[in-house]
Amino acid sequence: MVQTIQAKNVTLLDLETRFGLQFTKQEQFFREWQDNLPDISDTEKQRLDRIETNFSNLLKYPPTLENTVKMVVLGQLLDLADFYQFPLHIKSEASTQISAEDNGILMRGDIDVLVLLERLWLVVIESKKADFSLDIARPQILAYMLSNPHPERPSFGLIANGSSFRFLKLVQNPLPQYAMSRIFDMFNPGHDLYDVLRILKRLKMLAIDD
Repeated sequence: MVQTIQAKNVTLLDLETRFGLQFTKQEQFFREWQDNLPDISDTEKQRLDRIETNFSNLLKYPPTLENTVKMVVLGQLLDLADFYQFPLHIKSEASTQISAEDNGILMRGDIDVLVLLERLWLVVIESKKADFSLDIARPQILAYMLSNPHPERPSFGLIANGSSFRFLKLVQNPLPQYAMSRIFDMFNPGHDLYDVLRILKRLKMLAIDD
């Protein structure tokens, strides 16, 4: 009998013990969030500033629910990064599953936003309520990324709670390993949201060229 685990309930320990997933801090493992980032225009910066203003206003009227965060922040970022343009397309609430090879473990769950190119996983975005820590979503998004049907290719993900963002990279061969970017927060001094858009554009280019 196959044991079923909801992906939303999976832990990092589950992924480490059942799938051999390892976290790495090796500097060269995940350079895509730092190197060769495209420039963004003044118009794009103005739109990002408006996203920040809109979200700041949203926080004055709690609770800040997941669907509202997607509408005010994530949807706008995806539009600016041209994720709605061919050959990419968005499939919302896509169902995916992952299974352990030897021990009969099956994890199932729904994902918030799945970006597809000819039905291949490219970028996964798992949004959480604005008052949740990004670490809460890490096991869940890694479980989804592990189900990439093309494990020879790196998978990239983004965890967002509205104001904060963290990118992930997963490589499955020869062994499953992942790394994370620093946390970007729109309320940090400077313009972290500018960098978030630049990284999204960079990951999109990698996905299309892959």
